[in-house]
Amino acid sequence: MLISKEDDLIGIKRASEVVACTLKEMRNYVKLGMSTKQLDDYGAKILAKFGARSAPNLTYGFPASTCISVNNEFCHGIPSESRILQEGDLINIDVSAEVNGFWSDNGGSFVLGEDVHQHQKLVDASKQILHKAIYNIKGGVKISDIGYIMETEAKKRGFKVIKNLGGHGVGKSLHEDPDELMNYRNRFDQRRFKKNSVVAIETFISTNSSYATELDDGWTMVGNKGGYMAQHEHTILITGGEPIILTEINGIWD
Repeated sequence: MLISKEDDLIGIKRASEVVACTLKEMRNYVKLGMSTKQLDDYGAKILAKFGARSAPNLTYGFPASTCISVNNEFCHGIPSESRILQEGDLINIDVSAEVNGFWSDNGGSFVLGEDVHQHQKLVDASKQILHKAIYNIKGGVKISDIGYIMETEAKKRGFKVIKNLGGHGVGKSLHEDPDELMNYRNRFDQRRFKKNSVVAIETFISTNSSYATELDDGWTMVGNKGGYMAQHEHTILITGGEPIILTEINGIWD
């Protein structure tokens, strides 16, 4: 989405505030012994309060309001009454929604309770890499150069990146051009970020795998070589200088 008038900016800011608030409140609400379905139901109530509609449900028929992935689930996890959250679980919540014709997207991984399985290093790496990537984005920067930053920063920390998941344009729909904003350098990709455009930038940092594969449920993705993955995502407005983080209030960098 290219911002061409004040109404567009107001609309995307509002949608971004809604998804950011929902993600933050879900993270504050989650506790040991809760099911992922309970957590999703809470998120659904917040979205409804804002007059928002779940983007994955609206766009793809996803069978819940938010994606909640636990431990070896990389993304698109389906909330379930039977999935009970436990000490040290690696949890990812991804919240995207439509509000008055505007769409925004954000997500974050975190460790529940004590870090008994030593996932925090992975989570911290993902957050730090997203921060560095975003603050190198401005109009005219090559998309593949940002992917290079993500990949090299992951390698420095002893991690891998998932090569078949990426960020995307967002604004008037959930997924727009530019699509496939990958976590590695594709030397054939000559595209550049455009000033005044809105994109969702996300990390996919993993311990063992380089590709995500879909389970039989048709949604949940896991690693082709197992292990764990952390994801963090902000929707941003690209400028000629530092980007504007539209979902900043979600607190995923705190």
